[in-house]
Amino acid sequence: MKSSQQQSLYYRLGGEPVLREFVDHLYDFMDSLPEVKTIRAMHAEDLSHTREAVFMFLSGMLGGPPLYVQQYGPPRLRRQHLRFPIGDSERDQWLLCAQKSVDRLVDSGKLSQENADALMDELSAMASHLRNQGDAAAGGCWHGAARHCHGVTG
Repeated sequence: MKSSQQQSLYYRLGGEPVLREFVDHLYDFMDSLPEVKTIRAMHAEDLSHTREAVFMFLSGMLGGPPLYVQQYGPPRLRRQHLRFPIGDSERDQWLLCAQKSVDRLVDSGKLSQENADALMDELSAMASHLRNQGDAAAGGCWHGAARHCHGVTG
């Protein structure tokens, strides 16, 4: 394994198997928690495409294979989410699902608390970036990650 792969969060998390499990748990929680019904209603009834697209996006975002870019081109994440009213409440609902998914992986021993915290830091910054309601409507990139929000490559 290359040293850059050893350093990326994707590989520290456990690569594809753990990231897929994280995404599956996240959307299982979105399907089952009544307190996230607002964001669940923003998604298609069948979440299989969403699960795969989010896995592919997170793979590249976290330093793994850039699967989303290879399949669909630049993600332009903020632009893709502008059609949905996303404020603090919607961000927090998504992060609740993410946190519960992370907690499940930590509890099962598949994810260290240190890597869980690092993942949640990245996801929190990304989710905050997607807000387009209230004080958050101005936008901007998180962590200088222009490649993820504007599709800048290279």
